[in-house]
Amino acid sequence: MTFRDKSPLQAEDWSQFRDPDELTYRRYVTLQDEQETVVSHLLEKYADAGHDGSHSAAWLDALGTLFAPTRYPVHAMQMAFAHVAHMAPSSYISNCAAFAAADMLRRVTLVAYRTRELQNRFGVRGFGTKEREIWETSPAWQPARKALELMLATYDWGESFTAVNLVLKPTLDDVLLRQVAVVARELGDEQTWLLLENLRLDSSRCERWTAAMARYAVARRPENLAVFRQWIKRWSGLADEAALALGAALQAASGGQVTPSDVLESTRTARDGLASLSNIVERKTDA
Repeated sequence: MTFRDKSPLQAEDWSQFRDPDELTYRRYVTLQDEQETVVSHLLEKYADAGHDGSHSAAWLDALGTLFAPTRYPVHAMQMAFAHVAHMAPSSYISNCAAFAAADMLRRVTLVAYRTRELQNRFGVRGFGTKEREIWETSPAWQPARKALELMLATYDWGESFTAVNLVLKPTLDDVLLRQVAVVARELGDEQTWLLLENLRLDSSRCERWTAAMARYAVARRPENLAVFRQWIKRWSGLADEAALALGAALQAASGGQVTPSDVLESTRTARDGLASLSNIVERKTDA
């Protein structure tokens, strides 16, 4: 296939790559069954306690902007992982990408469930009905939507892997899982904090195989280092724009506790950390 066999990202033998977590289908299902038990307990506990009734109007607005609509960008990443799984030059890479796609489906399902709970309690606020409009028109989401739509039109498997695994997903996960969780906890929404922390377990596992795959590619063919860097540079500008726009919304949600520049710096740090684990950062030497 053109977008696999003629990709700039090449290696003599991709079949030697291995998932550092050594996941099989059976192990994956068992792992996620355990995590869903945790999530179910959290949902039941906070529903019984009437936790949603403690949210301020400002935080409900934030959930309506930064949480409920995330099923759209997450579904886009799910499709990107499915593309990588289909196009990858080794079944070992395909398996990792397929599990990542399943992780995204799990996240979409959880966001949809929580959105329905919020709709049942606060239907007049547009939970369950306005997410598509927010995704398509809100200034907070337009740079992310542009980046993700361009990503879905990227057919080369190597560039698609780079765009989603090394740039866009680390950026969006840092904002939507880590930084939103921090603000949620500070504002007393322990349920959202705990649910997002649970989803970060999936994100961390994805980062492990991503770094391992990039290290493998560079070790097998040093020329792949320049290929990765070129693609990362191409997609990082789009990711930065997405972080700044979402950062403005998070600034409003936090009452000014964080700024768009804070959010941007954090996402860059997250990407740089992943690049370092992947052995694709530009090393600085002492003068």
